[in-house]
Amino acid sequence: MERTRIAKVDDVRLVRRGEQVEGNLHLTPHHLIFSHTPPTAEEANARPRELWITYPIIHTCTLRPAPPASHLPSSIRLRCRDLTFVCFCFADEKKARDVYDSIKAWTCKLGRIEKLYAFSYQPQRPEKEVNGWNVYDARREWRRLGVSEKSTDKGWRISNINTDYAFSSTYPALLAVPTSISDNTLNYAGRYRSRVRLPVLTYLHPVNNCSITRCAQPLVGVRGNRSIQDEKLLLAIFSTSHSDPNSSEPPSRPRSPQSLRSSEGDIGSQGSDPPPTDAETLEDEMINRTASEDKDEPKVYGAQQHNLIVDARPTVNALAMQAVGLGSENMDNYRFATKIYLGIDNIHVMRDSLNKVVDTLKESDVTPLAPNREALAKSHWLKHIGGLLDGAGIIARQVALQHSHVLIHCSDGWDRTSQLSALGQLCLDPYYRTLEGFIVLVEKDWLSFGHQFNHRSGFLSSEKWFHIENERVGGDSNKQPSLVGHNSGAGQALENALLSAKGFFNKDNKSKDSIVDSDGEMQPYDMSPTSKRSAAPGKGSGSDKSTTKVKETSPVFHQFLDATYQLLHRHPTRFEFNERFLRRLLYHLYSCQYGTFLYNNEKERVDARVSEKTRSVWDYFLSRKEQFINEIYDATIDDNVRGQERLVLPGTGELRWWHELFGRTDAEMNGPTRTTRNRAQGDILVDPTVLTGVETADNSVGAGAPGRVLPNEDASSLSVLAAGLGGLGISKSRGNEPSSLKREMESDGEEPTSPTPAEDPETVDVAADAPAAGGSSQMTTLEALKGALKLALIHDGLARGLREASKALDRRQAHMCVLNEGCEEEAYKKLVVALCGEHGIPLIKVPDGKMLGEWAGLCVLDREGNARKVVNCSCVVVRDWGEESQERSILINYFATEQ
Repeated sequence: MERTRIAKVDDVRLVRRGEQVEGNLHLTPHHLIFSHTPPTAEEANARPRELWITYPIIHTCTLRPAPPASHLPSSIRLRCRDLTFVCFCFADEKKARDVYDSIKAWTCKLGRIEKLYAFSYQPQRPEKEVNGWNVYDARREWRRLGVSEKSTDKGWRISNINTDYAFSSTYPALLAVPTSISDNTLNYAGRYRSRVRLPVLTYLHPVNNCSITRCAQPLVGVRGNRSIQDEKLLLAIFSTSHSDPNSSEPPSRPRSPQSLRSSEGDIGSQGSDPPPTDAETLEDEMINRTASEDKDEPKVYGAQQHNLIVDARPTVNALAMQAVGLGSENMDNYRFATKIYLGIDNIHVMRDSLNKVVDTLKESDVTPLAPNREALAKSHWLKHIGGLLDGAGIIARQVALQHSHVLIHCSDGWDRTSQLSALGQLCLDPYYRTLEGFIVLVEKDWLSFGHQFNHRSGFLSSEKWFHIENERVGGDSNKQPSLVGHNSGAGQALENALLSAKGFFNKDNKSKDSIVDSDGEMQPYDMSPTSKRSAAPGKGSGSDKSTTKVKETSPVFHQFLDATYQLLHRHPTRFEFNERFLRRLLYHLYSCQYGTFLYNNEKERVDARVSEKTRSVWDYFLSRKEQFINEIYDATIDDNVRGQERLVLPGTGELRWWHELFGRTDAEMNGPTRTTRNRAQGDILVDPTVLTGVETADNSVGAGAPGRVLPNEDASSLSVLAAGLGGLGISKSRGNEPSSLKREMESDGEEPTSPTPAEDPETVDVAADAPAAGGSSQMTTLEALKGALKLALIHDGLARGLREASKALDRRQAHMCVLNEGCEEEAYKKLVVALCGEHGIPLIKVPDGKMLGEWAGLCVLDREGNARKVVNCSCVVVRDWGEESQERSILINYFATEQ
């Protein structure tokens, strides 16, 4: 009681959805309890109704004090993480302040996870008789998937290299890896992946033996680091579906662009989901082939495999991470696969998106009015959900219909990777669509693989989420200024990467203890298993006195549940559990009543002995199973017989708001009933395509494609590659690639009508004697460029150097970019080219950095005006032309002519 300033307040008015009710407010160490007796109760001893609010579920608390002279009540407004909005009104301003201080103390000042409600909660029957900690057993689930310690005929084995969590502190104790890979190889391969999170199995298809594996980003860096052991591990993974699991024969190489146009590539080639019946027909054919009359006939899957490496991040984010020693796979070293970028934004973008939804609904406590659907659409929440479902659909099609393997990663492999992996398996395996199976899926792909529930959920809260309204100055302190363009989704990654780039390039710099990844996490530079710093993710563990780091919070698991809701709504008879199950699971994620979600990884839970000291959240659901069963579930559609699994597809064109979660009607959140996503103006998700880049050892398409001048035949090849993405079961990317690539892809490889060679119209190589196109014959383009840079310099309109130039490009504060072709930092060059392509900014390449440095003013002028001590310059961006000039006109005309 030491934190409670006041334990009970009478005559408090609760306001919710515009309705008011009088009652009493009680404050306990773990709950805020409002009780009232319904006025319609006829019996004098009618039992009062109660509203219980657990402190960790409170996200924002605002006190609005009112002086006595105003004759207005003081109020406390709560916004809860389960999207409940309530307001308490007090006649006494002092009591309101005491309640506010008590709530703040019980919410923000615990300091340790062990002080949360879960460690004192004692259930009643029948919940007390259930043990949810036993629902998931890793070995049992691997056996269900066909992997065991005794049988390795599937090409997989269970490794014990991490049984004590010394190899990777954020991975599960048991790791399924190819039988041909030794633990010694794993030891070396792990050093090449962030957090030592190397590629391991998470799902094995029962029919074609194709796999879903997951990992973290590789440590490529600007020097193009590679790992033979990592390449060997991936080759072994992609070879496991062959008839001989121990064969060293590599899987088939990615098909040529021409072969992608084959008839098998029709699925999804126009960016739309095939009807469910089409998918079921295709899988029926696959199943029938396995049950052919000739039982002895060998079944060869993967003869036309197109194995995928799925990088969930936007292309530019992945490129930016190379500056701090991370990045994405160099496909020259993985010629047996194709890599795709999905363009799913990071945790900061997702947090901001949900905050925009909340801003739209923040008056839900005091008004019954329906929310502004246009404002909801501008939050882009459903666009992000659609991106996840689109990515999951790609993964499911590749495994089930294309008989191929898929490796998934993002940055550290515990946020977007968990979302995509779990959703893909939900589409593939009907077991995971049962109540028990969904629990197993959450335990496996979220809890055991180390999703940071503590960091992302912010259980210990933050004082930044508590405000006294008339004491705030300058607006909401929680809203952080955006460092770079907020629309691109690459801003945080770019800023974080460039902040650490200078120290990275200095070989003698000893400040490498920590670097920043694209999700804003501080992580050690030394990723080796023997490094003590490899256990860094344990920061903020329950044993440390800590509070929530606001920038690490994000609704990652919330998004997964929302995406699951979309699948349930689209396929209502294919899920054993109902919508209420998902809603209550989100509630108990934040209630902290159970120990399941309190820690960041399996090691932390074992160290805290959480299964001994707390109850499992699954106790709650399994003891009330009848409340969470879908009444229209048809188990006969998916009879759950191995070898007869049925596929469901996301159908991102029918996304809708999860209105039950918001306590609203379907009409309030989604408007009139519609048959397509484009029926009403303002409907969400005009373009659900999540794919932003495709890369093989020979070709690349998308915003991250190298900015080079292409001959006709290469442009034609890229056109065919883009047109044939349907062979992967992938929609063509629209809207993120440079405009030059758009035109090349639209050309269908035809010869241009103009005799001018096919060039990238926004990437121009300038020679010293290049005449000004359409300009004065007295001034060359080079002279115009020199003069324009000089004028911009005079007016402080230049951004010089790769870092400042990249920031200006991402902010779209650039009229033109000039890049030194001789710059040795390839990662930065790729980043600049990608940003120019993404934002349609003209790019000029010059051959000499000293010359560019002189033009940009990076020199000292002697008395005669000659440049001395010229500094080599890698990149310059013109942010402000300065004034109207002949040089500017010549350059603008030159760009227009070249385009």
